Amino acid sequence: MIKWIKSLFGSSEGSSSSKGASSKVTQEGTVKFFNVRKGFGFITLKDSEEEIFVHKTNLKSKIKDKNKVTFNIEQSDKGPIATNVRVVKK
Repeated sequence: MIKWIKSLFGSSEGSSSSKGASSKVTQEGTVKFFNVRKGFGFITLKDSEEEIFVHKTNLKSKIKDKNKVTFNIEQSDKGPIATNVRVVKK
C-alpha cells in the first residue's frame, strides 16, 4: 500500500511536508459503506481491494452503499482520503 500511495503522490523524501498533496488522476471505485449519521465511510478502489476513507465534507453528490463513484485522493494527517467524490451516472 505504501508503494502505491507514493506512486500517486511521489516520494516525500526531501520535502518538508506531504500534507495537502493530491492525486490529479481521477480514480474509480465502489462505496463499501457510508454512514450518513456519522458522515464517513470507505470506498474500495476499482480493480483492487484497497480502501480509501471518505468524509461527508468531500462529497460532490449524495452517496450510499454500493454506488459506483469517481474521486481524487489527497493525503491528510491521518492518511489518504477521497475528495471530490461523485456518483457515476448510469
